[in-house]
Amino acid sequence: MIKVGIIGGAGYTAGELIRILLHHTQVTIDFVFSTSNAGNKISSIHQDLVGTTTQSFTNKVNPDVDVVFLCLGHGNSGKFLSKHQFSVTTKIIDLSNEFRLSEDDIFQGKKFVYGLPEVNITQIKTANYIANPGCFATAIQLAIAPLAHQQLIQGDIHVNAVTGATGAGTNLSKTTHFTWRDNNFSFYKPFTHQHLGEINQTVQQLQNDFHNNILFLPNRGNFSRGIFATIYTTYEGTEEEAIQLFKDFYKDATFTFVSDQALHLKQVVNTNKCLIHVHKHENQLLITSCIDNLLKGASGQAVQNMNLIFGFEETEGLQLKANFF
Repeated sequence: MIKVGIIGGAGYTAGELIRILLHHTQVTIDFVFSTSNAGNKISSIHQDLVGTTTQSFTNKVNPDVDVVFLCLGHGNSGKFLSKHQFSVTTKIIDLSNEFRLSEDDIFQGKKFVYGLPEVNITQIKTANYIANPGCFATAIQLAIAPLAHQQLIQGDIHVNAVTGATGAGTNLSKTTHFTWRDNNFSFYKPFTHQHLGEINQTVQQLQNDFHNNILFLPNRGNFSRGIFATIYTTYEGTEEEAIQLFKDFYKDATFTFVSDQALHLKQVVNTNKCLIHVHKHENQLLITSCIDNLLKGASGQAVQNMNLIFGFEETEGLQLKANFF
């Protein structure tokens, strides 16, 4: 058994992380840190955990836990680590965007490995510090990686992806309020989304001559959770060759699967899966990628990385079924 600490315990990603780890057979949750909720029952905030845990939030940390998850707002992980020291043996898994890019992946002498298992599994297994990928970034990279691995991206990549309201976090704003979001649809941050940096970085890692554009249009959907991404780019081979290429690339992947049928979000919500579908029209290859933004796009992938680091079964704690009906 390993001891786990969670920093920033009141948000959506922390709630899902707690839910997963409470059912993980190799883990004990040592503490859940939240300055604003210290002393309150965890289940008073994460109400799906009523009857599952009686543990309370704390404003103290145990520096000797085996692994700590940072579920803080973007830009706050480094500040927290500067104020709180952990044991040299404590693994750190950061769910923010602070350490994902190569120019930012060393902090206080700690080298953060980019935690996309389908691409970096070897490095993850020996890592002490993980930068967990972003939600949009996960869905898009997994759609592109097989092509990049075979050096087959020759033109611009066009991405249109929609995310649920939980992707914006727990703090209410005009575009997350129910009366605005319900029966509504909109785009935001066109071509400038913050996940583009890590997406480009992974594509160039796999195909170092890639110098084209990734034209990404993110959208807000009127549903709670999930990401549905459609990506298209030029491709000279046949549809059958493309499908086989994707299936070969993911043949050993634990959570990423290529479907022969068109996808929909209910297939992945409440799971750590990424489902991919490939279709060719004339000279354009269309790749559809679906994930749960809070699981494969955040907390589920973080636990997947923890399992790899500690040598647990990769599926431990993550054998979740989609709520299809």
